[in-house]
Amino acid sequence: MAAFTKVKSIWFNGKLVPWEDAKVHVLAHGLQYGTGVFEGMRCYATADGPAVFRLDAHMDRLFASAALYEMELPYSREALMNATLEVIRDNQLDSAYIRPVAFFDAHSLSVWPRGCPVTVAIAAVPGTRYLDGAEKGVRVTISSIRRFDASVIPPAGKACGQYINSARAVMEALRRGFDEAILLNSKGDVAEGSGENLFVVKNGTVVTNGIDASILMGITRDSILTIAKDLGIPVELRAMSPLELPTADELFFSGTAVEVTPIRDVDGVVIGDGTPGPITRRIQQTFFDAVAGKRPEYRKWLAYASKPVGV
Repeated sequence: MAAFTKVKSIWFNGKLVPWEDAKVHVLAHGLQYGTGVFEGMRCYATADGPAVFRLDAHMDRLFASAALYEMELPYSREALMNATLEVIRDNQLDSAYIRPVAFFDAHSLSVWPRGCPVTVAIAAVPGTRYLDGAEKGVRVTISSIRRFDASVIPPAGKACGQYINSARAVMEALRRGFDEAILLNSKGDVAEGSGENLFVVKNGTVVTNGIDASILMGITRDSILTIAKDLGIPVELRAMSPLELPTADELFFSGTAVEVTPIRDVDGVVIGDGTPGPITRRIQQTFFDAVAGKRPEYRKWLAYASKPVGV
């Protein structure tokens, strides 16, 4: 993803502040120990104005992630949803990537964050593609870095500190000339990308794994499963062996940042004919139509910036 573009304001602890004033103390517990949680969301331009994709589901997961780390957020779900829409309006954004984050702030250097206040911020920057491969596909490698096990860190949450695992895998992949990494779990099965869920297409069936594979249960992943079923495409949820990847008919990533991104080769082995396959394309096009507000059956997934929540 390209460097972000500075905007006018960030929602910070209950109010909009200028970009330059959204500052954190160097001794914040979340900086020292990674004790924070976050979400990644997207806002899309639609005929009815900018709309955030699945805002409700993302906020539900933010609160669930906070609960895993005994973090009590000082704002309600509704307040944070409206703060998200306020950030979009104040910065006059049509298409944006949105980052809500909550973390234990400065109080003590004890590993136990007892007494640390909780800071909450929501930033939005003009939307850019995370991986430059939506049209032609990306090249991936199976990483030597394993995905952390559920016995170590709960994969259902999005904690700031856990992404050092992803950072190591990405650094290795890019050094080796690939666009992204695929991590295996402690069992040796396929887990996910550094920040994306993975789908295999074989003999007309879309296959992906579940929480037992130590993956984040992605919101875009859930949307893709719904779209596939609505399109009449068979779906199978099960563990995936790394041996299935090079022999797949099609492969693609899903995630807020990558949306639906085809994979064209794994460790130099070309997938299919090296171009995005027909099932990937059908799902991708339906997804893009849904986020643009062009599919009435999926409008429930959109929160319009012009319509405050609860009003």
